[in-house]
Amino acid sequence: MIYFYIMPIIFIMGYALIAFEHFNKIDKAATALVTGGLLWLLLVIGSDSIFSFQHSNEINEFTKCAHEGHNSVLDVITMGAFTEHLGDIASIIFFLLGAMTIVEVVDRYQGFRIITNRIKTTNRIKLLWIISALSFFISAVLDNLTTTIVMVTLLQKMLRKEDNRWLFSGMVVIAANSGGAFSPMGDVTTIMLWIGGQITAAGVIKGLFIPSLISTLVPLIILSFMMKGSTSRPMLDEDETEEFIPFKYRVIILILGLAALVSVPVLKATTHLPPALGMLLGLGVLWVYTDVTLKRRAEQLDHRKLSVVRILERVDVATVMFFLGILLAVGALQVAGHLDLLAQWLDRSVKNVYGIDIIIGFLSSIVDNVPLVAGGMGMYEIAHAGATGYAANFVVDGPFWEFLAYCAGTGGSILIIGSAAGVAAMGLEGIPFFWYLKKIGWLALIGYLSGAAFYILVGAI
Repeated sequence: MIYFYIMPIIFIMGYALIAFEHFNKIDKAATALVTGGLLWLLLVIGSDSIFSFQHSNEINEFTKCAHEGHNSVLDVITMGAFTEHLGDIASIIFFLLGAMTIVEVVDRYQGFRIITNRIKTTNRIKLLWIISALSFFISAVLDNLTTTIVMVTLLQKMLRKEDNRWLFSGMVVIAANSGGAFSPMGDVTTIMLWIGGQITAAGVIKGLFIPSLISTLVPLIILSFMMKGSTSRPMLDEDETEEFIPFKYRVIILILGLAALVSVPVLKATTHLPPALGMLLGLGVLWVYTDVTLKRRAEQLDHRKLSVVRILERVDVATVMFFLGILLAVGALQVAGHLDLLAQWLDRSVKNVYGIDIIIGFLSSIVDNVPLVAGGMGMYEIAHAGATGYAANFVVDGPFWEFLAYCAGTGGSILIIGSAAGVAAMGLEGIPFFWYLKKIGWLALIGYLSGAAFYILVGAI
């Protein structure tokens, strides 16, 4: 049973090394991969004791074969649990790779300059409001991860000073997570609840739009009072002059890139196929178009700079590896039963749907919100429409399910590694963990609690 207790200790140690990356000089991707690999290794080595312990507590679906012997348990882990989790992780990784590559292609073809050239203001406060509003509403149509990648890329073209970009990127994370929380297609956890039947599209928009908006507006207003002055745009590189890409191709690539991104939630909603498939399909279409165009317009466009094969070299693979390691680590804890234990402890100790959801929101800033929401969905069944009393909280579009979507979506903004959007911003901009905690984390916390208080108050009235 000792392995069961060692696993969370290893996770906490890995988490600490990631948080202190700028002090220990070990890249967070390397730490995440070691942490994820070690946890699965410990799970296999200690499978007998871990699964026997879980079987006695009847909390894990994989424990039913524990009595059959060591080989059976290993088969469940290696051929069942690991394969299942690896499939889910691969879907997220390929989604991220596809999104980052599409954004890089649009950026390399100077498509984003069509947008940035129309944002003329250099006033920091005005620019902050524009960027935050775009992030909030775009993430409701796309998703918070893709929105963050796009908006941080835009910021890199619009802001010169590093501290400016970090502050703006932090606000992008808050706005993207909040915008994704009220939309059935904006966050993976909201999609889970929507597909699972716990919420409806109209219900979650109606119930969570204002709380989500508050969770963005409150930190935005506070930050506006703290910022002043103007900013300046970075100088263009020598190979990024206005003549580098004809305007016609910038427009076409921008339209194709945005269409590829927008098609992802549409395909997900209509076919229920993983979002990664839609993202890779969009990338493939964009790739085919660029190859055909480069062949036909060789005299106008430089194949050496604009080929997708060359652009792939610019994709931040370290960020992808960081995602992989973190998701592997969380998956191991989920299979071992730690997250199920946590969910059951919350149910026994708190006994209040609002309190449970708020705590899950805090936990989602530390642990990936997907298994947390999955645990919440597994703890309770959907109540029938005429349910009364405590059970009424669990009807379709009931307070527990709606508030769970809000808390899991916005609570991850409190720490930079608490959400996919934060991890993407951290990788793209190199934002230190403690810098985000000091400058942005408390703002996200105030916004999170403000939106939660509004939702609870409206429910009480």
